[in-house]
Amino acid sequence: MTAKPIVLKVLLQQRHLQTHSAFRREYDRVAADVDRTLKGGWPSKAQFYRWLSGDLIGLPYADHCRILEGMFPGWKVDQLFHEHDGGIEFIPEPPTPQTQTSAIRPIPPTTPVEVVGQAQPISEHEPAGSSLVVEYDDAELSYDGRTYRATMRRKLRNCGEEPISRYLIRISVDRYPGSPEQSNELYRNDPLTWDELHLEASHDGEPMTWQVRHDRDAFKELWLLFENDEACFPLYPGESTEIVYSYTVSDIKWGQWFQRAVRLPTRRLIVRLDFPAELGPSVWGMETSMSAQALPFRTPIARTEDCDRVRFTWTTDDPPLHARYRIEWRFKQQTAPRADNHDSRPSDTMARLGVVQLDNPLLRQQAHPFALPEEAEDARRVVAELHSALERVGRAHVFGKGMGIAAPQIGIGRAAAVVRTPGGEIITLLNPQIIDQSDDQDEQYEGCLSFFDVRGKVPRPQCIQVEHQDVDGSTHITLFERGVARLVTHEIDHLAGVLYTDRMADITSVIPVEQYRGSGQSWQYT
Repeated sequence: MTAKPIVLKVLLQQRHLQTHSAFRREYDRVAADVDRTLKGGWPSKAQFYRWLSGDLIGLPYADHCRILEGMFPGWKVDQLFHEHDGGIEFIPEPPTPQTQTSAIRPIPPTTPVEVVGQAQPISEHEPAGSSLVVEYDDAELSYDGRTYRATMRRKLRNCGEEPISRYLIRISVDRYPGSPEQSNELYRNDPLTWDELHLEASHDGEPMTWQVRHDRDAFKELWLLFENDEACFPLYPGESTEIVYSYTVSDIKWGQWFQRAVRLPTRRLIVRLDFPAELGPSVWGMETSMSAQALPFRTPIARTEDCDRVRFTWTTDDPPLHARYRIEWRFKQQTAPRADNHDSRPSDTMARLGVVQLDNPLLRQQAHPFALPEEAEDARRVVAELHSALERVGRAHVFGKGMGIAAPQIGIGRAAAVVRTPGGEIITLLNPQIIDQSDDQDEQYEGCLSFFDVRGKVPRPQCIQVEHQDVDGSTHITLFERGVARLVTHEIDHLAGVLYTDRMADITSVIPVEQYRGSGQSWQYT
């Protein structure tokens, strides 16, 4: 029985936009009206045809959703990805919009309502072309052991020529950032709802109403309106105001990360975390820019203790547009093995840190390459996830030989990997391929985070040349030698579904990690 097409495919065919090139042209035309910064951000050819196949899990990225709804007025994105019952020749009509009166309402202090989410509030303004500047963005996240309460304070200045009447915020959650399948299942079975949250929003102390734009299982987007039942208070040119909004999410749905994305000129960005001291919180941060690199924060996160609370504060001035600042944490009290669990295996530790283990079929699959620069945003997201995973794992074990992790090991089947050398240098690999290698080889013991209970002696070339890409699509060829060559080769193998045991002359020669005497030491070369 032939599968029914999705509504989007029918609409595109009727408008002769079913080819990737035609869709790209229409995408850029709509983006010019919706948000000029989105031009050129269309999906890659592989993404586009995955949409049309109906195999997409969940919905596209938020920016793609915005353009699709602009391309097909009257349709919501989730409706576009439903199966179409009328056949490929039938031109579907937009469904009758549901009444939205309940989506625009005052926010009394005790009424549970909108928003959810975790860490990516993204601000936009209207009308298009006006100049809104964020004088400070102060985000605070507090945890009581069961729920998170996020409070956002922003001082906005209208530097344009038209009054501003609304402000867009977007908040998303991801409980298992290293395991998209697990997160998708969680939110499908138990989606975030308005009723479980308590949202409050104000403008210089005046309550604000809002209007919902997108309402999905793990993602909400809404306009905060500069009005309420009693008054309208647009932000006029030359004026500034402070808006404050807050909401609550249970730790069942909130992952242990908090991300800030800079989408408007911002003078100062402040992030504060407030945790119970008894949980033994450990916090670190990574910065991702328009380049592929994700690096540790350039300045330290300040820590203070006050009775039974631990507070972390991080500040940066004049952050670049499109930068993303991601803070992660773990609670030692929650993640430490129980006292009666003296025999916890290294592989159990890696699994708790989000590393895919040997029984996952993704480790045996070929990773899909990125189409760059079209998929630059996807590549940056994956690289940021890899750096976060590297940081988590690096805190749990001493890696004297250096370390690396590939995207399939965190549940993402894309061709990306990162390596940290023994000297601390970070190597980011996008679409890497070994194009030449030396005849000289040596054998050294290796371990793998996906089955960390054993070690095996693996022959590797002592010198390799690797072709890889930047997010802008430029290609580089890099020479790696000795231990770094071994690390890079190990990760590139992962992207081909190859494990180090496949390279061993005798797989039966693997030894338990307890018998291995080289932990924490570098490889030896003559």
